[in-house]
Amino acid sequence: MEEIKELTPEKLKDITKNGRVVLLFSATWCPDCRFLDPFLPQIEEDNPDAKFYKIDRDGSIDVAKELNIFGIPSFVVYQDGEEIGRLVNKDRKTKEEVESFLNSLK
Repeated sequence: MEEIKELTPEKLKDITKNGRVVLLFSATWCPDCRFLDPFLPQIEEDNPDAKFYKIDRDGSIDVAKELNIFGIPSFVVYQDGEEIGRLVNKDRKTKEEVESFLNSLK
C-alpha cells in the first residue's frame, strides 16, 4: 500500500483516473486506524483489481475537507475517476466491515 503524506487535488485526480482505487484516510496518532494495520495486507491481497493508498489525513486536510472526511479511519473508492463508494465515519472498522464494504462495490 502506497502511503501519501500530502494529497493535493491534482494528485487525487491523477491517482484516481484509471481503474479501481481505494483511499484509506488515516493518521499515525489514531488508535482506530492502527487497529486496521494487521489485516490491511490481506484485504489488499483479496482485492487485486484495486490500487490501495493510505492517505495521511493531517497532511491532506484540505482534500479531506473537500471530500467531507471528518472522521478516520475512512475509505473512499474510485473507479476510473468517479467516486463509487465510501465508508466514512469516525468508528473503528473491523476486517469484516471493510471486506463487506469493498465486496458490495464489485
